[in-house]
Amino acid sequence: MFFNDIISDTFLFTIFILYAAFFLIQMIYYWGIFRKLAFYKKKSQENQYQPISVVICAKNEYTNLKKNLQSILEQDYPDFEVVVVNDCSDDDSKYLLKTFAENYPHLNVVTILKNVNFFSGKKFALALGIRSAKHDIVLLTDADCEPKSNRWIAEMQNNFKGKTEIVLGYSGFERKKGFLDKLVRYDAVMTAMQYLSWSLAGMTYMGVGRNLAYKKELFFKNKGFTSHYQIPSGDDDLFINQVAKKNNTAIEISIESQTFSLAKSSFAEWLKQKKRHYTTGFLYKPLHKILLGFFTISNFFFYASMTLLLVMLIIFCSWYNILIISALYILKVATQMIIFKKTMNKLDEKKLLLISPLLDFLFVLLNPLISLSNIIVKQNKWK
Repeated sequence: MFFNDIISDTFLFTIFILYAAFFLIQMIYYWGIFRKLAFYKKKSQENQYQPISVVICAKNEYTNLKKNLQSILEQDYPDFEVVVVNDCSDDDSKYLLKTFAENYPHLNVVTILKNVNFFSGKKFALALGIRSAKHDIVLLTDADCEPKSNRWIAEMQNNFKGKTEIVLGYSGFERKKGFLDKLVRYDAVMTAMQYLSWSLAGMTYMGVGRNLAYKKELFFKNKGFTSHYQIPSGDDDLFINQVAKKNNTAIEISIESQTFSLAKSSFAEWLKQKKRHYTTGFLYKPLHKILLGFFTISNFFFYASMTLLLVMLIIFCSWYNILIISALYILKVATQMIIFKKTMNKLDEKKLLLISPLLDFLFVLLNPLISLSNIIVKQNKWK
């Protein structure tokens, strides 16, 4: 019998039951939800070409606009415009955009000359860009993002059929050397695995503004960002959380549909960005908060209970029981690596698999620290 030599220790046996329960919860998430993206196969469909407006907000983005805007303006698509909102930039962005506009008649530059306080963050600039768009479908990205192909627009818009009003895409980061690169890219893949899988399960809770499309009519019908205008972040995830329904959202993850950008160059910069992203979760719908929080909490207590069990069993020299504890951990890691490997392949990510167990444990430590720091320190900038 398990723990037969120390069965009288009710506390130890209770910890094991909890450990097994947290293991089971993690298996339910991975095989019940996250496998939906890992094993996702898109149905073939005929190409269609609806007019589309690409909207980009830029604040002091001269370098990124110079690097990335041309690849967006030269997309292989018959009917599109690019709206760039120059939000009170004090660099040379206006001169660069003027040059681009002279060479690309489908570039529409919208300039904001004075700061406004009605919206927090970049929401005013984005709302103005959407309002200025000529077409009903708007495709959003950031100035520091570059499409992986000249078929980005075509692949994203081709999902707007039937009742679809929202298309969620994937945006990763350019691969570089170093541990920070793996940390950032692992985080991006895990985030995508969750929001894309839940969307396939009929419960869309967010999108990423670096690669996101929706109908302009949907934006104005739901009064844009007015329900959360006081929150600096959330122009992507909070809006999608508000308007997404079971049957109005599609995903697009083909390599040609993806965008990518350079990750932050230091851990402090990435942490600041990560903290900003965490500020919106408390405004998600209650069911979304419960489901997302339960995954994170169960993973935390899986490791916590495993650590406590191993320490106590080593003290008791109960080596057989240590093997049982270890076997559940190995099974969890094997499950994670199977799902993560297939998800990586879908999202064109590489060289993360072997280090993924370590990164999973690292985020178990980082997530509560980031959440706690957000309670202590408030942020109010969109850049």
